[in-house]
Amino acid sequence: MENNTLKGMDRVDQNLRDEMLAELFLDQMMNNFKKSKILEEIDQSLKNKNKEAFLRLTEELKSVS
Repeated sequence: MENNTLKGMDRVDQNLRDEMLAELFLDQMMNNFKKSKILEEIDQSLKNKNKEAFLRLTEELKSVS
C-alpha cells in the first residue's frame, strides 16, 4: 500500500517537473522571438535614421534580455 503511494507521488513529481520544463522552454522561445523582432526593428530604425525609434527599441531590448 505504502509503495503504491510513493509510486503515485513519483508520477506527480515527474509530471510537475515536465510541466515546469515545458513552461521554461516556452518562455525562452518567446523571449528569443521577441528579441529577434526587436532586433529587426532596430535594424530598420537604423536604415531609416530614426534615432527616437532606435533609442526606444534598444531600451525595450534591454528589458527582454
